[in-house]
Amino acid sequence: MQKRELGKSKLEVSPIGFGCMGLTHAYGPAMKKDEAIALLRAAVRRGVTFFDTAEAYGPFTNEEVVGEALAPHRKDVVIATKFGFDILPNGQRTGSLNSKPEHIKQVAEASLKRLNTDVIDLFYQHRVDPQVPIEDVAGAVRDLIQAGKVKHFGLSEAGANTIRRAHAVQPVTAVQSEYSLWTRDVEQHGVLAACGDLGIGFVSWGPLGSGFLTGKIDATTKFDATDFRNLAPRFTPEAREANQAVVDLLKRIAENKNGTAAQVALAWLLAQKPWIVPIPGTTKLHRLEENLGAIDIQLSADDLRDIDSAVSKIEIHGLRLPEAVLKMSER
Repeated sequence: MQKRELGKSKLEVSPIGFGCMGLTHAYGPAMKKDEAIALLRAAVRRGVTFFDTAEAYGPFTNEEVVGEALAPHRKDVVIATKFGFDILPNGQRTGSLNSKPEHIKQVAEASLKRLNTDVIDLFYQHRVDPQVPIEDVAGAVRDLIQAGKVKHFGLSEAGANTIRRAHAVQPVTAVQSEYSLWTRDVEQHGVLAACGDLGIGFVSWGPLGSGFLTGKIDATTKFDATDFRNLAPRFTPEAREANQAVVDLLKRIAENKNGTAAQVALAWLLAQKPWIVPIPGTTKLHRLEENLGAIDIQLSADDLRDIDSAVSKIEIHGLRLPEAVLKMSER
């Protein structure tokens, strides 16, 4: 499998990564640990080298699963994790952000142990903390890089100005934000432009619209009581019915490409910039293989123009995340 460089960082990863959150968090009950480990190792065998986790997923349990699963392949993979929420050592969430430099360093030490590794390849600030200057955050990660505990610095859901300020202190390797055919804020608010200007890679979370763009969810779908989509405005039955037009478009294109709606959605992202890497998540091997098949879907310039033209005529209904969560994202 060919690789992509995240910006100009010399950090190379598979063109499609693996978002690990759903293995233990957010989309219903956690997978059985042995099954999650088996799936991650299957991803490695199929050429995936980029795995995304965070202390907040669980909390803590996701990093432990990822660390155990990837230990036999550690030298061949890139592991990204995140800091930035105020989570007590016992796993209790306070509901607040915390990017104080001393806390960042404490999180790094704890994540290293859970990941069973000597170094974190890519360490993201999960959400921008308005109480801590981004220069102080970048400086703390710079200290960790100089100490050999972290290789690369990243930001998640950060605005263009914050990205530029952070990059001036410690070069930012990657910015991670939600980006897909139905969530294109980063195009409109200068985030992608800032990444292009500064030579920063972009990692797309939610590239399949939390499952909606696969075409396997409709207005009648019922989610587990613990699934975050029950709280997401874009996933009300009414919004799903209204947003079905996006899926119908993807399915029409997929028929002409001998692919699936999910593969077209991922192929569209891959075609935007050579430094964009989507990280779809899954709990199923056949979905993993389907996602990786997107690499073989070629969209021409005409295809991309037609897709953009068609999507521009569709009104997306519902906020992408609950309003309280969105307040933690910069735009």
